[in-house]
Amino acid sequence: MSARRPGLRTAVDIGGTFTDLVLYDDATGGVKFEKALSTPRALADAILQCLAKAEAAPAAIAHLVHGSTVAINAVIQRKGALTALVTTAGFEDVHEIGRANRPDTFNLFFEKPAPLVPATRRFGVVERVGPSGEVRTPLSEASLKRVIMQLKRASAEAVAICLLHSYANPAHEAAAKQAIEAALPGVYVTASHEILREYREYERGSTTVLNAFVGPEVNRYLTDLGGRLKAGGFSGVFHLMQSNGGVMSAERARQVPVAMMESGPAGGIIGAAALGRVLGHADVIAFDMGGTTAKTCLVERGLPKMTEQYFIGGYRDGFPLRLPVVDIVEVGAGGGSIAWIDAGGALKVGPQSAGAEPGPACYGRGGAAPTVTDVNLLLGRLNPRRFFGGEFDLDTGAAEGAVARIGQPLQLGPVEAAAGILTLADARMSFAVRAITLQRGYDPRDFAMVAFGGAGPLHAAAIARELSIPTVIIPPQPGHFSALGMLLTDLRHDHVLTRVTDFARLTADELGAWFQPLEEAGRAALAAEAHDQANVLLLRSLDMRYAGQEYTVTVPVGERLDGPAAMGELRRRFDAVYEQRYGHAGADDPAEIVNLRLTCLGAVGKPDFAQLRDKRIAAPAADRRPVYFAAAGGFVDSPVQQRAGLQPGAHVAGPAVIEEYASTTILHPGDRATVEPNGCLVLEIGAG
Repeated sequence: MSARRPGLRTAVDIGGTFTDLVLYDDATGGVKFEKALSTPRALADAILQCLAKAEAAPAAIAHLVHGSTVAINAVIQRKGALTALVTTAGFEDVHEIGRANRPDTFNLFFEKPAPLVPATRRFGVVERVGPSGEVRTPLSEASLKRVIMQLKRASAEAVAICLLHSYANPAHEAAAKQAIEAALPGVYVTASHEILREYREYERGSTTVLNAFVGPEVNRYLTDLGGRLKAGGFSGVFHLMQSNGGVMSAERARQVPVAMMESGPAGGIIGAAALGRVLGHADVIAFDMGGTTAKTCLVERGLPKMTEQYFIGGYRDGFPLRLPVVDIVEVGAGGGSIAWIDAGGALKVGPQSAGAEPGPACYGRGGAAPTVTDVNLLLGRLNPRRFFGGEFDLDTGAAEGAVARIGQPLQLGPVEAAAGILTLADARMSFAVRAITLQRGYDPRDFAMVAFGGAGPLHAAAIARELSIPTVIIPPQPGHFSALGMLLTDLRHDHVLTRVTDFARLTADELGAWFQPLEEAGRAALAAEAHDQANVLLLRSLDMRYAGQEYTVTVPVGERLDGPAAMGELRRRFDAVYEQRYGHAGADDPAEIVNLRLTCLGAVGKPDFAQLRDKRIAAPAADRRPVYFAAAGGFVDSPVQQRAGLQPGAHVAGPAVIEEYASTTILHPGDRATVEPNGCLVLEIGAG
């Protein structure tokens, strides 16, 4: 565990609607949870509001972990820096040409998204490195000087450098970066070899451009937040959540801000994996429903599924990011998602969201469009007097008016329209869970679902019933679980190296020698963050394929490589992974190694789940209210329980409502919930 002084361990997750804060006291085991509406125009404001509500001074914080949407928002909204691209002469247009894939096959009017760097800001330098790292054409100083003059005339705020085959030999890239930084002080400059040592020119270039595009904005944000915290006396360790489920130092985040793209959701996935291991469920479906989106990810054998093929903004209109990312499927169906009617008269839900400003109609902050939150209130699933821990009331009349306006064109009353919106929202989220299970060869009945986010427990039972998932786990503080997951993460660095090689000709000694520089780089990165080398875990893997194929599968490599027997086991493991993914394998066909991958983890201390229960809502006298259940044909009189008043071992039979600060759990008729000793609610779907 890395050295740190005792004090408050703090995690902050900024979402599209709410900003969540978790405070954990190392000395006493005490914990606090706070929420504030996000402040999109000044994200740090909501963080400081949460600290003020928790009565926690920045000076008392020993360790701060932060997940933010600042990087991904800059890309989606195209509000990043004025970026230029420097590449090998003749390859300037790779960034725009991309690949021949057509994501919307039958749309005759489909148009590719405009590149982040237009042709007028793409410049080529004369040089050439071969795929084995040999220098074929030296870097031309004259062409580099010409490019620097072009960068000055373009008034570039950020420069991405991606030269051909620099993953094999970065010497030319490093020299170009040094010259550009010297000539253009104050301009953010990033080179591909510092981010990604992998072939595939288009994806590597896109990742580098994304890093440059968001770099200045992330730096401004970190400077502002760091300055405001320092003014309050903060002098502790500051870590940023990464998309790969680990954390990194603020200094590293300034260099590789592209690693923060999906930092918020990743925290919840890591927490779900940890919770599943505690409860004896190594295979779980993590389901996170917040105010803007619903996200889901598969956890197999205690580890979240990862992907190196991710698109910021979605496959259809997004940009490829070639870094390890927790493999999340996301749909625009959050609590703030807006219901609307399309040109054909069909009812739709999302992806547009009311966000934090103005928010759902029932918030009384100026919102007029009907949202999923308005629907849940109108159908009795939310308590208008105890929302958000009782900090403010919800306006049922405003929710009914908003839903009625969309129901009128469909000749539906408010309740009928609300029920239809709820069904559509649940269906969209069910399809997301299908995408990570059934569509990838997994049976959802073999998994437990861990549901979190402010709205996750409201909808989890319906989705589980649709997919025959037998068990749903509601963790302590589900509304803060993504932030809580950040306290359970380790330092993490991922390294990759392309080595296209015939597997049959490779020996165990050669493979071990290729991994050695990656391991040295990983340990050095953790040492730079003052981490104890005794608590380092190295996870090795290979990207493999059958000869002649384009795409690969990832195969784990054991800690030891002892001769031919180890290589034989690797080959058998590859065939097994391939068969699980595609339903067939070719055990007699020649195989290739494409990439070596190393994940370097620095373990940190973690709080116990049993300590993470918040007693803020005292259990009142027994309460009941009518709650709408489609399967029951309408409203059903249902008991309302306060989670803080439920003791370990308690059982609750559905239909029922279980309320807590920042979240509500719905039990359908026939469901049963049990309170575990660590505070988790375990729902047995259809067990009653």
